[in-house]
Amino acid sequence: MAENSHDWKREDEDEDDQELDETSYKAQKDAIIMAIDVSESMLKPPPPSNSRKADQDSPLEAALKCAYHLMEQRIISNPKDMMGILLFGTEKTKFHNEESGHGGPGYLNCYLFTDLDVPAADDVRVLKSLVEDGEDDGQVLKPSKEPVIMSNVLFCANQIFTTKAANFGSRRLFIITDNDDPHPADKAAASAAAVRAKDLYDLGITIDLFPITHDGSKFELSKFYDDIVYRDPIAELNNTAVPFSKSGDGLSLLNSLISNINSRQTPKRALFSNLPFEIAPGLRISVKGYNILHRQTPARTCYIWLDGETPQIASGETTRLAEDSTRTVEKGEIKKAYKFGGEYVYFTPEEQKSLKDFGSPIIRIIGFKSRKLLPVWASVKKSTFIFPSEEDYVGSSRVFTALWQKLIKDDKVGLAWCIVRKNAQPMLAAIIPSRERTDEDSGAPYLPAGLWLYPLPFADDLRDIKPPSKVTRSTDELTTKMRTVIQQLQLPRAMYNPMKYPNPALQWHYRILKALALEEEVPEEPDDATKPKSKAISKRAGGYLEDWSGKLEQDAGFFSTANELKRETDHDESDRPTKQRRGASEKPNASSMSMAELKEAIESGEIRKLTVAQLRDVAGSKGISTTGKKADIAERIETWVQNS
Repeated sequence: MAENSHDWKREDEDEDDQELDETSYKAQKDAIIMAIDVSESMLKPPPPSNSRKADQDSPLEAALKCAYHLMEQRIISNPKDMMGILLFGTEKTKFHNEESGHGGPGYLNCYLFTDLDVPAADDVRVLKSLVEDGEDDGQVLKPSKEPVIMSNVLFCANQIFTTKAANFGSRRLFIITDNDDPHPADKAAASAAAVRAKDLYDLGITIDLFPITHDGSKFELSKFYDDIVYRDPIAELNNTAVPFSKSGDGLSLLNSLISNINSRQTPKRALFSNLPFEIAPGLRISVKGYNILHRQTPARTCYIWLDGETPQIASGETTRLAEDSTRTVEKGEIKKAYKFGGEYVYFTPEEQKSLKDFGSPIIRIIGFKSRKLLPVWASVKKSTFIFPSEEDYVGSSRVFTALWQKLIKDDKVGLAWCIVRKNAQPMLAAIIPSRERTDEDSGAPYLPAGLWLYPLPFADDLRDIKPPSKVTRSTDELTTKMRTVIQQLQLPRAMYNPMKYPNPALQWHYRILKALALEEEVPEEPDDATKPKSKAISKRAGGYLEDWSGKLEQDAGFFSTANELKRETDHDESDRPTKQRRGASEKPNASSMSMAELKEAIESGEIRKLTVAQLRDVAGSKGISTTGKKADIAERIETWVQNS
């Protein structure tokens, strides 16, 4: 989503260090080709069912709708990334702008429906007409009578990536199919496909498989795709193996496919990579860090020019001008300085970098503590998830796993000195282990198992908060009734999953952008999954809430009557009148002073004799600022009266 807009610039780097050349710029972008199988089995409609939640789409329709959903999403969220749609197993053949009934060698039965490029509004509309309206005038979705040759599909994808996204840092091929063995009796064809797959991996292109199972069928990876898709053994241990898309349990095939693709569509770019992790003197491994939890806000990735016939992306230029002569200031003329004692002290770029140098980046454990000693209020910043990397130190995964298991077993946390990036500020952090997702004691099954860097506060980060002296507490009976209400409103298994509740303001922002980009009508109101379900709340806890409200009114009436009786008793027992402040009867109520009274008080000088509280009452009633000292407030009141 647009939540993860491309912002690869470091916050702690200077502007001069943030300029990237074209090669570096391309290396930050993502290129995806969705290869969708067009075969007789993919065109087979689902079995008839009387259930309203039953699937209505064939596997091919679900795959095309998923591609449309993904393209529609990325045209807003990732406007600089590329995406293409390749249909294989079709009767027609098309590569780039060449279409024929037979096609050249290597491209047979491959139809490039959308070339690999930044998705445009026209591409989305064409795909929408095919998906929703069923407009297939060119019979693009007509399956081939001959079986598909997977080596041709992989070779076609290779050529597209090489010509369109040669320097991209992330290039991925998504294969959506329900055929687990395209070459059951042709070992030569299967071997050729394995060679083509290795060529893709050698070029840095990742192949992700999204198998579809339907009608009780099974998809066995060992028949063919074990030699095509290279799976990370560490990823399999963390439950990120090949996901199977199927319908059932209230989940449609389309939703299952979208969920599986969304889990892999965004490359997980590390916050820091191959950082030394010193567990003990002389014992180091390397780790990578990820921001798993991040606040999602609308991010501007580009400017849009709306004054033309169609909206267009505008490219901005920045020019620095001299204040006196408006001449263009070159980059070499700019110097940076700090003001000390009224004078500017200039620093060279090298001197500025040396001021930020606290040593080389490292995570160094300096001790261990019981997890119970870590207070809740110590959370001042979001935690960073760290994971082992074998690139610098072989065996890092085994040492990392041993440390993680030991911390969980002994219920301990590590204390570490951390400098996560060059020129970053050092911090003290607690290294906290998280349990497996399947563990009932994990507390957060949507978070991965591993170690987290938990920043600890310094003395300047702590505030001395004084609780109110008088606190009104509810009665025990009222508390018991509210406890019952809370129990009735708890989520299943008392677990809150934030993945099910998207940010409504953010989603509304993207829907507006989508309507603007695709020239559609703006929706009337946003979809908000965070709104309370009033009917369900009333059904489960309505009666308990009424009992609690009645008890609250009863207790409130009792306390109100008791306070009135106490005030009457205090009034009767007082033998002498309340001591009045000197001059209180002589001066009028400050907040109700009229304009004439204010003018008279200013002319006689009485305005300067009022207290600060009285002056603030006067200023507040007239809409004047009440900040500052007594003389400043009085002067503002005098100026206001003169100008009125």
